[in-house]
Amino acid sequence: MGLREKLESGGFALTAEMAPPKGVNTSRFRECARGVKGRVDAVNVTDFQSAVVRISSLGAAIILLEEGIEPVMQLTGRDRNRIAIQGELLAAGALGIKNILALTGDHPVFGDNKQAKPVFELDSVNILQVATHLMEGKDLAGNPLDGAPDFYLGASVTPLFDPLELQVLKMEKKIEAGAKFFQTQAVYDIEVLKRFREKTAHLDAKVLVGVIPLKSPGMANYMNKNVPGIFVPEVVIERLRNSEDKVKEGLKIAAEFIMQAKEEKLCDGVHIMAIGAEENVPVLLDMCGF
Repeated sequence: MGLREKLESGGFALTAEMAPPKGVNTSRFRECARGVKGRVDAVNVTDFQSAVVRISSLGAAIILLEEGIEPVMQLTGRDRNRIAIQGELLAAGALGIKNILALTGDHPVFGDNKQAKPVFELDSVNILQVATHLMEGKDLAGNPLDGAPDFYLGASVTPLFDPLELQVLKMEKKIEAGAKFFQTQAVYDIEVLKRFREKTAHLDAKVLVGVIPLKSPGMANYMNKNVPGIFVPEVVIERLRNSEDKVKEGLKIAAEFIMQAKEEKLCDGVHIMAIGAEENVPVLLDMCGF
C-alpha cells in the first residue's frame, strides 16, 4: 500500500526524510533507505535543502525507486523557472514518481553557493497549480501533452505560527491548488498540535506531523534560536540535559510524542526528519512499535 492509499483509506501513514548525498557516492543513502524499506509508506528526498548543492531530488527519487521504495519528491521554486519545473514534473511522472511535495525554497544566501542567482518565479502554490495543469493534460501555456502524469500532491505547513490564521489561509490556497496532504514543521508540544488541528478541522486534507528527534540540549537551543516555526519546551530540554544517553533520550521523547499524537487522533501520520542521523529512524520506529 502506497502513501496515497494509506492516507485515503484512513490509515496512519509514516514517512521519513532523507537528504540526497553531496557527491556521487550513494552507498550510505541506499543503506539508510533500505533500513526503512517496508516500514514507512514513503521516503521524502529534499530538493537542495537549505540551498546546499547535492544530488537532485529527481535523481535521489530514482535511486529510491531502484531500491523498491516509494519516494516523495520535493520540488522548490528557488532554482527553476516554469519551463524547468514543468519538465521536472513530467520527468517524474514518466519515471513513476507519484508523490510531489511543493515548496518555495530557502534563499541561496543560506546555502553553500551564496553567489547563486535565485529564480523564485513560482512559489509553492504556483507549483501545485502547475502540477494540476499537467495532470489535466496541458502545460501552463495550454498546449496539450502526449500523456498526462498522475500525482499525489503535498505541501508544507508550520503549526507554530503567529498568527496561526495566516497558515490556515495558506493551507486553504494550497488545497485549492491541488494539495491533498501536508507535512508539518517539527512539533514538540502536544498542545501546539491540538490548537493547530482545532483551527484546521474544516480542511479536507491529510496532515502528517513533523518529528525531528533531538540529539542534545544544544541542538534544541539552536533550533529555538535559529529555526523559525520550531520551539522546544524547556521541560524537554531539561530531560535531555539530565539524561546519560542524550541521543536515546531524544528518540524516546520523539516516540512518546508520536504515540500520543496517534492515540489522540491529532494527525493522519508522522513525518520523521532525522537530519543527518537517518540510521536512527529504524530505532525510533522500533520504539513506537511500527
